[in-house]
Amino acid sequence: MPFPQIRMRRLRKSPAMRRLVRETTLRVDDFVYPLFVKAGENLKAPIKSLPGCFHFSPDTIGAEATEVASLGIPAVLLFGLPKAKDAGGSRAWAEDGVVQLAIKQIKDKTSDLLVITDVCLCEYTDHGHCGLIKDGKIDNDATCELLAKMALSHAQAGADIVAPSDMMDGRVKFIREALEANGFHDVAIMSYAAKYASAFYGPFRDAAESAPAANLHETALKNRKTYQMDPANSDQAMAEIALDIAEGADIIMVKPALPYLDIICRANERFDTPIAAYNVSGEYMMLNSAADAGLLDREPAILETLTAIKRAGADIIITYFAKQAAKQI
Repeated sequence: MPFPQIRMRRLRKSPAMRRLVRETTLRVDDFVYPLFVKAGENLKAPIKSLPGCFHFSPDTIGAEATEVASLGIPAVLLFGLPKAKDAGGSRAWAEDGVVQLAIKQIKDKTSDLLVITDVCLCEYTDHGHCGLIKDGKIDNDATCELLAKMALSHAQAGADIVAPSDMMDGRVKFIREALEANGFHDVAIMSYAAKYASAFYGPFRDAAESAPAANLHETALKNRKTYQMDPANSDQAMAEIALDIAEGADIIMVKPALPYLDIICRANERFDTPIAAYNVSGEYMMLNSAADAGLLDREPAILETLTAIKRAGADIIITYFAKQAAKQI
């Protein structure tokens, strides 16, 4: 029907009208807040590459978790920075590891906050890669065995969800079998199923002290392109997601979020499994840097960004903006 019978502006004339017909609603329930736990005591140190974020020691992270829970945010995602690193990442599954201790502290301080743990060796290896290196290459299958060991240690410490981010083939199967064999039937797996070899991870790698070592810069292992996905590929992402679901993933993730909204949309249309999207450090810092320069209005930009991720089809949004957005909502 032609104008003036149809006037689209009728449904935009007031805040109440816009709320009434809004198609996508952003909720605090959608958010997961990443936290960095570092070996030490009495630590709450600002992260220079991620303003507004901190390194916490296991004994101080409980207070932060309490604040997160008080805002209604349902979950945190833990990344660990150990006191020592080695070629095999052995501190990743230590009973007194930083993540293992942090889980217990958070569970002691909060009653209903979900604890998700990142399962990857990159923060624990002295070479900074997500897997074991053998003959100048990443040893996929040997790495999967260690990732299963790491995930099991997190479950034993009380994690609700383990989140493998390494992009090794078959790692979800290894982890699911380890959890089932040890009675952790209810521990969920949130797989970084479509994790791209992105340029948007820089601030995180500084915060997590997980960049590939300098002595690898002239080799095939100077970056993670042999295991993380090529940014040009989308059909391959659907295959990765399908494989992880078949192996036992309960939730799948697309990372990063903003450059890959099309991947989130395709996954939402094709799969019934809950979809998480990671609004990564580079995305966080681009918005903050523009706002700090007076080039955009920070608070509306945060909500617009997160709404776009949800509109694309994400059920869960992992974001460093979670606390700010929760207060705005």
